[in-house]
Amino acid sequence: MKILEMKKYIEKILDDNKAINITSIDLKNKSYIADYMIIASGTSSRHLQSLSEILVADLKKIGLNECRIEGRESQDWKLVDAMNIIVHIFHPEKREFYDLEKMWSEEIPKEKAMV
Repeated sequence: MKILEMKKYIEKILDDNKAINITSIDLKNKSYIADYMIIASGTSSRHLQSLSEILVADLKKIGLNECRIEGRESQDWKLVDAMNIIVHIFHPEKREFYDLEKMWSEEIPKEKAMV
């Protein structure tokens, strides 16, 4: 599966499972850690956990067995490492506090891209 197809697949999984305010950020000229970052919100701690678990299970179905969840103990945030795509799932208040969209919105010259 190509990276853009995978991004759309992840966005669809999140949308189908009632994630809120799904946003994608292209990281290609900003960082070498991933090609895309997807940020979404859930409605409760349980919803965040469910979204992350469903996402990892669905990615395994298409052969991405190396995906993992970070923040399992957190009530406010989960990160799914989907290899070339990083997915942050936040409680709305924590999402607003960290404001990753703003942090990653600026264009960074390639020679200054973060590792």
